[in-house]
Amino acid sequence: MSQSKEREDQANLRLQPLSATASSRRPGSFMEVLLVFLKLGLTSFGGPVAHIGYFRTEFVERRAWLDDKSYSDLVALCQFLPGPASSQVGMALGLGRAGWPGALGAWLGFTLPSAVFLIVFALGVTQWAGLAQSGVIHGLKVVAVAVVAQAVWGMSVTLCPDRSRACIAIIAALLVLAVPTTLGQVSAIVVGAIAGRWFLQLGSFPSAEHRSYGVSKRVGALLLLVFGLLLLLLPVLAAIVRQPTVSIISSFYQAGALVFGGGHVVLPLLQTTVVSDGLVTNDAFLAGYGAAQAVPGPLFTFAAYLGAVMTGPLKGWWGGLALLVVIFVPAFLMVAGALPFWETLRQRPGVQRSMAGINAAVVGVLAAALYDPVWTSAIHSRADFGLALAAFGLLVYGRLSPALVVVLAAGVGWMLMH
Repeated sequence: MSQSKEREDQANLRLQPLSATASSRRPGSFMEVLLVFLKLGLTSFGGPVAHIGYFRTEFVERRAWLDDKSYSDLVALCQFLPGPASSQVGMALGLGRAGWPGALGAWLGFTLPSAVFLIVFALGVTQWAGLAQSGVIHGLKVVAVAVVAQAVWGMSVTLCPDRSRACIAIIAALLVLAVPTTLGQVSAIVVGAIAGRWFLQLGSFPSAEHRSYGVSKRVGALLLLVFGLLLLLLPVLAAIVRQPTVSIISSFYQAGALVFGGGHVVLPLLQTTVVSDGLVTNDAFLAGYGAAQAVPGPLFTFAAYLGAVMTGPLKGWWGGLALLVVIFVPAFLMVAGALPFWETLRQRPGVQRSMAGINAAVVGVLAAALYDPVWTSAIHSRADFGLALAAFGLLVYGRLSPALVVVLAAGVGWMLMH
């Protein structure tokens, strides 16, 4: 009886080739990965934490591309590295499913919907000069205050849970306010790393078996070498040739390489590049940042808006797409290069302490950006402050979707101007 039941179960298993187990083991294709991530790119509102939740539902529960343990380990790696964490998780998922074409398909599907929308919005801002001064755009600038304040609030609770890390954040903010340039921001991150390395005390990660993504240590080392060389040599090349295009590419690559703690932190790095150099007005910059909250997908697609709206050698569709690629290149090189070394890397206490210090410093950098340029450019009256406060309350305590809050703020901004 038991043998008959066993044969029946084996027969049923052979008749289900597309079961979760079989689906997770058979290799996928570029088109499969592209279509799945395109759906997510059109529907994933709510920022990187929400994106990671969407990914788990889709790839762990529904499609069983990997198990919960492997997924958690991957998320830990991408939060440890600089760059847009949710996009890096997506690239790694595509890489594990369909190799290098899969990584490309995951990035294209998840990124292009919001990038296209923001480029179209940028073209509207440049085409109609009055749009940048409209009440709708003013509402977008004000809601950016609430969004950045929410990011500072949430990140401070998570990344500065003790006095030592709170002190690092305050020192970083003071340093950025004293030196309001890219040098000040990078210096704050370096100070955070050094202070974390020598003054913080943390526990260690438990050892775990790491899932293979088909990247050898030799290839991983090569990718990390390319990442480092580009980070070091692009600024040197920009200083030698003195071409605006090279300088912009260098700055956007650095922004993508040095962002710790989420997409909001890219705001001050890009602001010092494009606004200080006169490539984008501060009003247009903040309007685009506000609009970026209303679209699904990664916040790094803000780079596409800036490339399309700026005045200079890179502008329009080509400028937007070019800078979109540039800002994501370091994220891909880092995650693909680190995958073979992750388990060794995460066990080093010095690395853990430095990363904790960097994350605390990032809170300070973002807090400084909340004041300048976000607050100083958007809040000019009691009505502006009231709108920002209401938007903050809806985001933090009302837990409304950021897209809905952005739409409401744009509508109120339009009414205040009429």
